[in-house]
Amino acid sequence: MSADCLFCKIVAGEIPATVVHETEKTFAFRDIKPQAAKHVLVVPREHHEDAISLAAADPQLLADLTTAGAEVAKVEGIDESGYRLVFNIGEDSGRTVFHVHLHVLGGEQLGLFGRP
Repeated sequence: MSADCLFCKIVAGEIPATVVHETEKTFAFRDIKPQAAKHVLVVPREHHEDAISLAAADPQLLADLTTAGAEVAKVEGIDESGYRLVFNIGEDSGRTVFHVHLHVLGGEQLGLFGRP
């Protein structure tokens, strides 16, 4: 846990969140600024800065995040209609929290990715 990390504080229960799904290693909660009808963040309970550093440190935990993302899609009822899984990495991605998190987005027709 990183003492100044927002997501570490959410996982620890120090900051409230709407929990959608959790396992021994992952924690999923609703995004407070949703970018789709359904927008849930899936984080590892341990602190890792981004998906690249997590893949190097613990590839199984990265796989666990993806598995949890698929389970969130089922819980949210978007597993059959389609959904998007997104990791933001680096400054140009718009990332604002430096604790790896997987965005699960769906529940509506999503626009094209990137520039038209």
